Amino acid sequence: MKFLNLFGRLKSVVIGMIHVKALPGTPLSSLKMSQITEEACREAEIYRDAGVDGVIIENMHDIPYVFDVGPEVVACMTAVCTAVRSACPLLPTGVQILSSANQQALAVALASGVDFIRAEGFVFSHVADEGLLNACAGDLLRYRRRIGADHVQIFTDVKKKHSSHALTSDVSIEETARAAEFFLSDGLIITGTATGVQADPQELREVSRSVNIPVLIGSGVTFDNMESYLDASGIIIGSHFKLGGHWANAVDPHRVKRFMGKIRSLRE
Repeated sequence: MKFLNLFGRLKSVVIGMIHVKALPGTPLSSLKMSQITEEACREAEIYRDAGVDGVIIENMHDIPYVFDVGPEVVACMTAVCTAVRSACPLLPTGVQILSSANQQALAVALASGVDFIRAEGFVFSHVADEGLLNACAGDLLRYRRRIGADHVQIFTDVKKKHSSHALTSDVSIEETARAAEFFLSDGLIITGTATGVQADPQELREVSRSVNIPVLIGSGVTFDNMESYLDASGIIIGSHFKLGGHWANAVDPHRVKRFMGKIRSLRE
């Protein structure tokens, strides 16, 4: 199984989020690329030293997001991912490019040598805060085959956060999950309604029973509630690992070490 081969376990894999500082050309951009890359590598090393199972690199500071990301974003994310891979060559690493720049993320993954991407809008349409987002599975998987990136796993959000799902209100999250599995997703991601908001443990149970691929939690897991999510294949953590528990802050080594100490004892 690809997930097991990558992470070495099938349950409660912990993936730390690296929120790359605002990239050149975006409204909040203020740092040189050397500074952005150095900070991303520093956070990756904190995660590695704390025993986190993997990391994912995301351009969340590039607000407000656009669907048509420029070549400068792709180039900069490739540089950051390559640097993180070099700094932590044994740490499973992924990338997400907002918003819904899934083909670009695959290209970055291939060029930088990282292992997986997180993709929005894989199946069904929804209205995100950036606008209407349509399904991309067919085009995305054909693109992956065309560029020779079949080894890059694609983990896909279902009923994703920061979105209205009124268009598919008659389609349950289990049906959405089964559709993503049928369309060859490598793993599913369940979230709360927004960044840092707790995902519904009942949805985790229902989706896990509905599919035969990994199911990850993509928001809201903390030191205090991790017991509710130990049966997830993976747990992507951003906000809780940051200073003050706020996503925009730097990674707090104490928070990461404390979390990993507890989850290691629970996994035993």
